[in-house]
Amino acid sequence: MRYQGREVDIEGRVRLVMESTLTARDRVGVQDFVLLENHNSEAAFIENLRRRFRENLIYTYIGSVLVSVNPYKELEIYSKPQMERYRGVSFYEISPHIYAVSDNTYRAMRTTWRDQCILISGESGSGKTEASKKILLYYAVTCPTHDHMTTLGDRLLQSNPILEAFGNAKTLRNDNSSRFGKYMDVQFDFKGAPVGGHILNYLLEKSRVVHQNHGERNFHIFYQLLDGGGSDLLQMLDLERNPQNYQYLVKGSCSKVSSISDKTNWKAVMNALLVLGFTEDDVQTLLNIIASVLHLGNSQFGEGEEGETHITTETPIANVAKLLGVNASALSEALTHKKLTTKEEEVIIPLNFEQAVAARDALAKAVYGRTFTWLVEKINQSLALKDDMYHSNKAFPVIGLLDIYGFEVLQNNSFEQFCINYCSEKLQQLFIELTLRSEQEEYTTEGIAWEMVEYFDNKIICDLIEEKHKGIISILDEECLRPGETSDASFLEKLEDTFGSHPHFVTHKLANGKTRKVMSREEFRLLHYAGEVNYNVNGFLDKNNDSMNRNLKEVMCQSDNRIISHCFSIEEVTDQKRPQMAATHFKNSLLKLLEILMTKEPSYVRCIKPNDAKQPGHFDEVLVRHQVRYLGLMENLRVRRAGFAYRRSFEAFLQRYKPLCPETWPNWDGRLEDGVATLVNHLGYQPEEYKLGRSKIFIRLPKTLFLTEDALQAKKPEIALTLQTSWRGYRERAKYKRIRHAIIVIQSAWRGMKGRRRAKRRRQAAELIRRFIKGFIYRHEDYCPENEYFLDHVRYSFLMKLSKNLPTSVLDKSWLASPPSLTEASEHLRKLNMRNMVMKYCNRIQPEWKNQMTQKVVASEIFKDQKDNYPQSVGRLFLDTRIEREQINLKVLQTLGSDKVLYGVPVTKYDRRGFKPRPRQLLLSNTFAVLVDRTKIKQRIDYATLGGISVSSLSDGMVILHMPSEDKKQKGDVLLHCNHVIELVTKLALIARMLNYINIKPGSIRFAGARGDEGIVDFVRGSELKVAKGKRGHLLVTAPRINTT
Repeated sequence: MRYQGREVDIEGRVRLVMESTLTARDRVGVQDFVLLENHNSEAAFIENLRRRFRENLIYTYIGSVLVSVNPYKELEIYSKPQMERYRGVSFYEISPHIYAVSDNTYRAMRTTWRDQCILISGESGSGKTEASKKILLYYAVTCPTHDHMTTLGDRLLQSNPILEAFGNAKTLRNDNSSRFGKYMDVQFDFKGAPVGGHILNYLLEKSRVVHQNHGERNFHIFYQLLDGGGSDLLQMLDLERNPQNYQYLVKGSCSKVSSISDKTNWKAVMNALLVLGFTEDDVQTLLNIIASVLHLGNSQFGEGEEGETHITTETPIANVAKLLGVNASALSEALTHKKLTTKEEEVIIPLNFEQAVAARDALAKAVYGRTFTWLVEKINQSLALKDDMYHSNKAFPVIGLLDIYGFEVLQNNSFEQFCINYCSEKLQQLFIELTLRSEQEEYTTEGIAWEMVEYFDNKIICDLIEEKHKGIISILDEECLRPGETSDASFLEKLEDTFGSHPHFVTHKLANGKTRKVMSREEFRLLHYAGEVNYNVNGFLDKNNDSMNRNLKEVMCQSDNRIISHCFSIEEVTDQKRPQMAATHFKNSLLKLLEILMTKEPSYVRCIKPNDAKQPGHFDEVLVRHQVRYLGLMENLRVRRAGFAYRRSFEAFLQRYKPLCPETWPNWDGRLEDGVATLVNHLGYQPEEYKLGRSKIFIRLPKTLFLTEDALQAKKPEIALTLQTSWRGYRERAKYKRIRHAIIVIQSAWRGMKGRRRAKRRRQAAELIRRFIKGFIYRHEDYCPENEYFLDHVRYSFLMKLSKNLPTSVLDKSWLASPPSLTEASEHLRKLNMRNMVMKYCNRIQPEWKNQMTQKVVASEIFKDQKDNYPQSVGRLFLDTRIEREQINLKVLQTLGSDKVLYGVPVTKYDRRGFKPRPRQLLLSNTFAVLVDRTKIKQRIDYATLGGISVSSLSDGMVILHMPSEDKKQKGDVLLHCNHVIELVTKLALIARMLNYINIKPGSIRFAGARGDEGIVDFVRGSELKVAKGKRGHLLVTAPRINTT
């Protein structure tokens, strides 16, 4: 909602106050029609409605009356925060809303402890039912509750889906039109919590059960049952899903409605029945009755040669009998015959075809209508007070909600419209009477002279309808009871004879020529307060009789269906007294309702539909003007404006407008009345423009108020500047004082804290020095209280220094010198640290590197300080093999088979005789080694038979493999030369597990030749490596000298 003026309350919420919208009145109109300048203009009234409707402002006041325009769309104005916004707020303090009326009624009930009521009226589709739902929801959410009250609130809300299903239907004007009047009382306890409820229903449109106009539907429950009921349930009820199969549902040719989900609503109704305490048996019995009505509508009659009537469809009648728990034969007999009782005997008379159809329809209407009454009674039992403490106090107040038909004018108006419009006349009469009474009481209370108001008194129309022995209802009853041939036409003639000269009654016979052109001969016209309505008399007598044949009642009284037997009592059959006619019954119910309303303080909600197409945003001026007239809104406005248009309490008026007078701004310290008088004198109000009551000021013309409001709006910039200046000065002064005080407090606290800290540190330092000196004196003694601090400090200092000077490598052997008392602990720590570093070092070594290290360690054990060229090999990595698999001949690999080559290296083999060099490949496997000459294995050496391995101590690469002399397959020891002798011998020692069989000799090495002869290899140092046969037949190996510098 877009308003220019806003006020912010103490909680920071924005409140839209009524007077602030006066500045926006050119765009959104006024919130209260009383403030209309031209209050007698219907056009101005409707234009104000249009402006507000265009801005989605659907609520407007006429004094305390709320006018609501149906927006036909969801508006974000009904949330719980919105409810809290209106809770406990004065009626005119914020914008008009249904919650404002609800809260004002509730607070009036709590304050005065008197019964209240809210009268909601309007034509079908104007939003009456939705308004009553919003009111109930407001009370359910905002009223104080406990567990029982929460359950009651749920039941109050859940009664709506049930009543809508059984009492609402789709009409041409409204997809969810209430076809009955409803009055609900909600009772509150002394805490203001709802504790009970009660519902009264009026004039259910029973004729809709058997007939609907084109484009309309029967009551919702029939379609909900067929669409939402389970297959098992429908089978039990002998029903089919297609509504077209039932005569009572096809007459309107509208079984589906796009805006209604019958399946969803069915679930809501079933849930609501459970919440309200209906048992499964209650629900099943209720559905049996609904199904029986559908079957009854499918019952067809035939006519015999002599005019007698018989039933031609046995199955529907059998289904009806089964579902209602009656005898099928007795039911068939009662539908086709009528029983007349005389003083001497009972006579059975057959019915003709039309009478039989009428009897069937009368039974359907009676069954449905009485079941609806039972349903309301059952709901009332659920809503009734349950707690004994509440029953003991009969003075608890109630708030009544009247959701009843508005004035109704259709293309063809019949008996139902006659009753509805009669109800509207009576409510309008009550409305005017209570409004005038309320106005007069307020004037009297405030000491203002009351001026009589001229208004249209519709008592003459009410008397025309209801006057005893003379009114239309009395004549209708008389015509229904009169013996002999009676008809609707005779009823019309009697009306003409009785009211021929009445100014508000016209028929075709009594009308002038112009009126006769638009009136049928079967119609009569009543000039209601809201306008003229033509009523067609056809069906008046039948609908007023609204009675069943006695024998049909007897059959129903014998029903096994618990609800039917409750609705049709045996006393009804035995009682010879004729029951009340429908119109008289409605009149008496209406008079009782009026008596109830007269005892309560009323509030009013007038609902208007903006268009017939249910389109949001579309405003049909002709339709709205028609509703404004028949709702009597202009009459209400005129009564309200007859005296003073605007009234406010002294406090509210002075609080708002005091900036306009220097004497009252910023505060007035005297009496409120004197302050208001000073203010209006300063504003230049003329004596005839206002009156001062005892607690309120009354302003006669809206123009006076508008000028005052405009002056306030013009004054606001100046006020705002003054307030800003004062506030900024105050804020800065307050800020300076707060800062200065805070600085002084902080300085004092800080100085005190510093002094205390300094003194504490000095005490602690002196104590520490004393303990340290004493500990130094006793440092060589055993651990005792005198030296514990000193020794602990020594330990701590050593450990802290040690933690900063720990060795970083396993090769670092340094360690911090320890005090005498920590020698043993220091040694333990050194060992632990070394173990930890070793562990970390080992954990970081990769498997490949670990294998390399293993080989290097073995090489060290074998060759360190034994062979000259060992130091040069330390820094060189041992390879996995010196011969790749691709370099080994395929035939050799095939010969080796599954034996895997673990290491291969190129070597030079020297013959044992002549020492001729021959290039070979030495391949090591798990169990043996082989010498390979290209494609052929020349020699196999099993590790198990290997006697030893000899090398020289020089830097040569000679290796001698000693073979056993007993092995005839071998030809003696093997002489090999390898450029990687250290790597070869190490790997051979590891693979053959011969670490202890390696001989390193200086000078000469003997070897065994073939046939047991022996050879010698001499080793000498020279300038370069050379292997050749010496002078004495020895193999001479010259090894180069190794530069060790």
